[in-house]
Formats: sequence, structure tokens, C-alpha cells
Amino acid sequence: MKKNETGQELIMDLFNCSLEIVSSKKKIQEFIDILCPLIKMAKYGPLKIERFGQKSPFGEGYSFLQFIETSSITGHLLEINEPKAYINIFSCRHFDEVKAVNFTKDFFKAKSVKKRNIYR
Repeated sequence: MKKNETGQELIMDLFNCSLEIVSSKKKIQEFIDILCPLIKMAKYGPLKIERFGQKSPFGEGYSFLQFIETSSITGHLLEINEPKAYINIFSCRHFDEVKAVNFTKDFFKAKSVKKRNIYR
């Protein structure tokens, strides 16, 4: 990050993910447990994870929030049609974007990923 920037946000849209993974609360917890040390982030409190959207036209799935000492990691997972994962990592401290993207794509077994890295 440059001197006047105070945060980095990585936005990942993952397509054609493993249905088995996006629909598993246990696997989502595992994702967070591995990702945080990989990008050198410390969890702050427990993972908040909820399943909802039963009446949504987009379908139901899990959403999660993991506070980290420097901000948060959030995700929204959709199970219908082609399973998708929408994950954001925001931190006031720099992290390795390439490691985060590669790990996330591999973990969810996504066929493709669209990413944006923003410095604020």
C-alpha cells in the first residue's frame, strides 16, 4: 500500500464451485481457519455463519463474517444452478492477493474467478 492508503480490499467472484463445499458449514469454517494464517491475519472472535434465502429468487445458501484484527472477511455462497462464492477480504494491513486468490479458487474448486483488488 502507498503512504496515503489505509486499506486493501480483495473482491472475488468464484464460478462453478463445488456444491459439496459451498453447502457445508464445516468446510466454510475450514476455509477461514486455513485462509487467515495463510494471509497473516488474526481472527477476532468466532466465525458468524448463517444459512438463509429460502424465499429468495437467487436461492438459499450460507453467508459468513469473520472479523479479523484489521477488519473482516465476508462471503456469500449460492447453491442453485452453477454454485458460486462471493468473497471479500478487507484489511487495513497489506496481504498477499495472489496467495488469497489461488487458495480460495482451489479450496472451492472453482472453474473460474473474477477478482478486483482495491486500495483505499
